[in-house]
Amino acid sequence: MSGGTEPARGARTGWSRHRFVGPATGTAATASVPAKAMAAVPAEPGAAPESPEPESPEPAAPRPAAPRPLFLGTYTSVEDGGTGIGLATYDPVSGRVTGTGTLTGVGDPSYLAAHPDGRTLYAANERQDGGVTAIRLGDEGGRHQLLGTRSTGGAGPCHLSVHPGGRWLLSANYGSGSVAVHPIDASGAPGERTDLVTHSSPARGPGQQGPHAHQFVTSPDGGHVLAVDLGTDTVHTYRLDVSRGTLTEVSRAQTRPGAGPRHLTFHPGGRYAYLANEVDNTVAVCAYSPATGRLAIGEAQSTGTGTGTSYPAQLVVTGDGRFAYLANRGHNSLTRYAVEADGARLRLLDTVPVGGDFPRHITLAPCGTLLFAANQRSSTVSVFRVDRASGELRLTGEPFASPVVVCALPL
Repeated sequence: MSGGTEPARGARTGWSRHRFVGPATGTAATASVPAKAMAAVPAEPGAAPESPEPESPEPAAPRPAAPRPLFLGTYTSVEDGGTGIGLATYDPVSGRVTGTGTLTGVGDPSYLAAHPDGRTLYAANERQDGGVTAIRLGDEGGRHQLLGTRSTGGAGPCHLSVHPGGRWLLSANYGSGSVAVHPIDASGAPGERTDLVTHSSPARGPGQQGPHAHQFVTSPDGGHVLAVDLGTDTVHTYRLDVSRGTLTEVSRAQTRPGAGPRHLTFHPGGRYAYLANEVDNTVAVCAYSPATGRLAIGEAQSTGTGTGTSYPAQLVVTGDGRFAYLANRGHNSLTRYAVEADGARLRLLDTVPVGGDFPRHITLAPCGTLLFAANQRSSTVSVFRVDRASGELRLTGEPFASPVVVCALPL
């Protein structure tokens, strides 16, 4: 299977695509500074002539940060949608984004994840006949190569992740309420499914028509994989057999009825996680046991967005574990929490406007000082600078335009 890279184009929604040009890369030149001229002083009889002390050269100017790759997941089958995976770069200092084209041949790549070795990108094809597509990333300036697509065995896969060992690809089928496991071969391509589990129980939650698996992720200790099911108000914990790629359920944790859990994010310490509940507009702190895989869901907490539901989408936690951020799609905001008691407590600090409409996905750049928000309805990506001391967020500039963007993955 092969795909092409389409040149960057203007959004078909009528929005202007604002291009941000990053600083030039390269080695900074160092100017040599001559020693100051010394005044002639008559030497004392018999005295050795003095030699002037050489001055240290001025330090070289700091080298501009090299642009980093940014991949954008889109919907391709909707009106004014994208044509594949958006390709861009970002400046890790300023946060400015520059579009570089589109990787075509990938249908509805609504969620993206990278292999731990950084050489392969995976996309969830969120369609009725769901699939996962692998892309071998080219070297700097090189061409990316589509490695192939495998069926997830379900409808509407909306999340995927790679097991830390790099041998297994995990995906969640929202439409059919199932989770799938694929092997990853030496080239990075996914193989045929080794397991598929449908959440046939517990019973569906209030107002739901059935199970809706929304996330499938590995715990920080690597011992368990957890599936968040919005339709049954349940988080399932499985043990993954890393030799065969099969799943064995070991625990279930249920939210209060009608919460609609959507996304689970672990604290770096590995003993606590935070759950975003889409339907009842809450978050919850969860205690996690690495030994058993058991998750204990705590009391519902405010998103800071007032009454009604703001459709919370996703939580992210800073690498030092001090702050957490929540995307609120209906409120078009980001909530900032202070993380306390070694991860056991979230304290609401404030909310800030996201600078776009319907923030579907947020993520922190590897540098930890930038946060990206993919705004589905405004077809834009907002970039925020993260203050490490206070956790405050500040927009770095005007959002970057990308057609119906629903995921941003900075590497």
